Amino acid sequence: MGNPVRSRESGVQSVDRAITVLELIAGLGEAGVSELAAALEVHKSTAFRLLGALEEHGLVEQIGDRGKYRLGFGLIPLAGRVAERLEVTTQGRPVCDELAARLGETVNIAIPDRGFAVNVDQARGPSMVTTYNWLGRITPMHNTSSGKVLLAAAVIDDPTALPDEVRPADRAALSEELAEVAAAGYAWSMEELETGLNAVAAPVRDHSGSVVAALSVSGPSYRLSVERIELITPDVVAAGREISRRMGFWEPPA
Repeated sequence: MGNPVRSRESGVQSVDRAITVLELIAGLGEAGVSELAAALEVHKSTAFRLLGALEEHGLVEQIGDRGKYRLGFGLIPLAGRVAERLEVTTQGRPVCDELAARLGETVNIAIPDRGFAVNVDQARGPSMVTTYNWLGRITPMHNTSSGKVLLAAAVIDDPTALPDEVRPADRAALSEELAEVAAAGYAWSMEELETGLNAVAAPVRDHSGSVVAALSVSGPSYRLSVERIELITPDVVAAGREISRRMGFWEPPA
């Protein structure tokens, strides 16, 4: 029976080498097996196997019969997703700043990442008491306003996308709530993630209409009461639509 620790170490080493191959080719423009093997300090057969795996996924491609490799088109969709995330923060920053100043609460933009909502941008209002610094924080999907918005969009495409941590007894209720979120175009979270914390979120769409992020406003429950959440929800929805418009999404008038 093999050593699992050694297998993991070998796997990590292979990943490190594959990333280095991509970085080398990116820097050189094109490179051959011998050149890459020398840079990696490995045998040519090892470099060839790495290139074969990368080529199979379209991350590199061989240039005719010259024996040289260059970056492949398979990197384009990966780079596109990163650029998309950067774009939503670039396009969303002025909208978030204005909304935070006007409402006096914390405004966040979150994106989906491996089953969680990740806060990638934040604007704080002028209130003396603000909420936690959410920037960079990973939060659950099922009990946060941003997460519900992102999860509602994911469930439309894949009904099995509900997080594993949701108890079987709660899955039906969550599915029903997500359907309401998708129909209404916003989600609330009333002290679900943390006691004393309320939030409302709306979707942000890219040029194709896909939900790529969620815009949220959060604050302490004594300021963001149910009545005030209800009052500011149209502002949050409008801000989400404005970022979507800046992202290239055109929504026909109601």
